[in-house]
Amino acid sequence: MIDLLIRSVNLPCGAKNVDIAIDQSKILEIAPHIQAQAKEVLCHPGCLVTAPFVDSHFHMDSTLSLGQPRLNQSGTLLEGITVWNELKPDLTFEAIKQRAIELCHWSVARGTLAIRSHVDVSDDSLMAVQALLEVRRELKHLIDLQLVAFPQNGYYRSPTARQNLLRALDLGVDVIGGIPHFERTRAEGNRSITALCELAADRGLPVDLHCDESDDPDSQHIETLAYETQRLGLQGRVTGSHLTSMHSMDNYYVNSKLIPLISEAGLHVVANPLINITLQGRHDTYPKRRGMTRVKELLAADVNVAFGHDCVMDPWYSLGSHDMLDVAHMGLHVGQLTGIDEMKTAFAAVTTHGAKVLGLDGYGLQPGNRADLVILQASNPIEALRLRPARLEVIRHGQVICRTAAVVPQLLSNEQPRDISFIQDVF
Repeated sequence: MIDLLIRSVNLPCGAKNVDIAIDQSKILEIAPHIQAQAKEVLCHPGCLVTAPFVDSHFHMDSTLSLGQPRLNQSGTLLEGITVWNELKPDLTFEAIKQRAIELCHWSVARGTLAIRSHVDVSDDSLMAVQALLEVRRELKHLIDLQLVAFPQNGYYRSPTARQNLLRALDLGVDVIGGIPHFERTRAEGNRSITALCELAADRGLPVDLHCDESDDPDSQHIETLAYETQRLGLQGRVTGSHLTSMHSMDNYYVNSKLIPLISEAGLHVVANPLINITLQGRHDTYPKRRGMTRVKELLAADVNVAFGHDCVMDPWYSLGSHDMLDVAHMGLHVGQLTGIDEMKTAFAAVTTHGAKVLGLDGYGLQPGNRADLVILQASNPIEALRLRPARLEVIRHGQVICRTAAVVPQLLSNEQPRDISFIQDVF
C-alpha cells in the first residue's frame, strides 16, 4: 500500500497517460498503468503534471506594501528605491512577516514551492532579515525559501552595508547579493563584484547580483562578474539577475564577446519580464526600449536562463498575484519565444531552469526525487502558458496541500464549444 497514486496524466517531456506512484514523500515510479494499491488516488486524465514552479528572483521584504508611504509616480527603478527608503523607518517586524506569509500562501496556491528572495541589509537593525528567517522556519513544510543578503543602497555606497551583509550571513542567509550599477562609480561597482565574489569563495556560498539593471549600454558589470567567477572557480554558483543593459548594447560586442564570456563562466541568468519591461525605457520617447535582456541569444549559447517575478504590489510594481505562469507568458511574448521548442523553454524558465539557479536537491519528475508536484488543468506546457489554468492539486512531500476546482465554461447560448484537440496534438 503506497501513499498516493496519480493516474493517466501528461508530463512536460511529452509523455502521455502515465501514472505516478508516490510513497514516503518520494516519487517511487513513473510508468503507464502502475499496478499498486494506494491510500489516495488522483484521477485527472490528460492533465499536465509538472515539478513545482520556481521563482528565482523576488523581494519578499517589500511585497504587498503598495502605497506605503506613497506611490511611485514616475514608475522608475530609482523612484522605487526612494519610496522604499521612505518606508523603512515605519517598517515593523510583524508587518514584514505577515506580508511575507500572505505572499507565500498565494505562491503555494499557484504551485510555486521555491522562491529565492533578496532581502535588504542596508538597515542596521536587519529587521527584514530576521523576519524572513522566521518565515523560512515557519513555512518550511510548505515552501523552500532561499534568502539573498542584498545591500539595496550599495555595498560601498551605504556606509554600513558591508558589515550588515556579513551579519546577515552569520544569521543564516543563504546567498551573497549586490548591486554594482548603483555604486557611485563604475570602478567602485566592479570593485564590489570582486569583494563579493571573494567573500563567496571564502564562505562556499552562491552569488546572485542585481547586475546592470539599467538602460545604459555602458553598464557592463556582467563582464566583471564573468571574469571573477572564472578567476575564483565559482562556476555554476553565480547568477546575474536582470542584465537589462544588454538590450541597449552594440550587437557586435554582445554576440562576439559578452555572451561567450557569460557562457564560458557558467553563469546563470535571471530575467524578470514583468518588471524589466515596466521599469526600463522610461526616459525613451520612440522607438521605446522594452528592457528585458537577450533571452533568446543567451539560450542559444547554452546559458541557463530563468524567469523571476521580482515584485508584487510594492514600490516598483503595483500589480501581480505571484503566478509564475504569468511571468513565463510575458517572457514568451517580450522575448519572441514563439517557436514550439522556445515556448517549452519559457515553461522551463519557471520550473527546471529556476531549480538550477537555486541548486535545489531532489527537484524534478524522476523516481527517487521529492514528491513535490503540481497538477494543471491543461494538457501540455504550451497550453498551460496560453491558459494559465487552474492548479487542480499542489503536492508537497507527497501530500496534497492545496486544491482548486476545475474551470468549466458555462455557455449562454446553444453554441457548442469548439473541439481543439487537433491543435493540442501539434504541441
